[in-house]
Amino acid sequence: MSTTAADDTVVEEAEVTDAVREAIAKAFADELGDAFLDQHITPGRDLWIRVDATAWVQAATFARDKLGMTWLDYISAIDWLPNPYGREMDAEQDWVVHGGGPNDKDAEEMTSGVAGGHTRFQALLRLYSIEEQIGVHIKADLDDSAPAIDTLIPVFAGATWHEREMWEMFGINIIGHPDLRVLYLPTGFEGNPLRKDYPLVSRRVKPWPGIVDVEAMPGADDDADGEATDGEANE
Repeated sequence: MSTTAADDTVVEEAEVTDAVREAIAKAFADELGDAFLDQHITPGRDLWIRVDATAWVQAATFARDKLGMTWLDYISAIDWLPNPYGREMDAEQDWVVHGGGPNDKDAEEMTSGVAGGHTRFQALLRLYSIEEQIGVHIKADLDDSAPAIDTLIPVFAGATWHEREMWEMFGINIIGHPDLRVLYLPTGFEGNPLRKDYPLVSRRVKPWPGIVDVEAMPGADDDADGEATDGEANE
């Protein structure tokens, strides 16, 4: 069977690049040296970089002073631990009666998103240049047993609220923060609700909002009763 030239030709798509974001990533790499760990570029979208936690403040300062990224969008964190409690709401697990426990049968491998990572907890920061209309996400690996990161208040005064939320909801210590106190939780509350291993036992009693109880169609109960009666009659 003959083949055409088109059949024999392999068309390779040209690699899509983004010179602007490549240049910004290189600027970070030159500034931070060995503390610049990884990057991820999607053309036309935010640049992602991962830095050593010791360079957290340095990276934010460089972005503000040298790259014009003066808008602090948010500071937060992420817990990459796969949910150890699973998604099921099976009564057989006896969560409410016995207190529950991790559900290991559907254990997933931990991932760390774009720009990589090696730890369960990561700090996240998004900065934006209003003039250039370009943003950067900065992330840093945190110690699993005692996660902590330096405060960014000296760089962005508005960091205070974001960092209090990180401390309260993830249990991440913000080194140098002058006023770590709760924003949402009642006094004396124990635990950090945004950690993946924090059990939301109440949801074993009441399903998440949006899970709607579906009522049977009129007559369905009667039909079911009738079928059961017929089955019992045949036994």
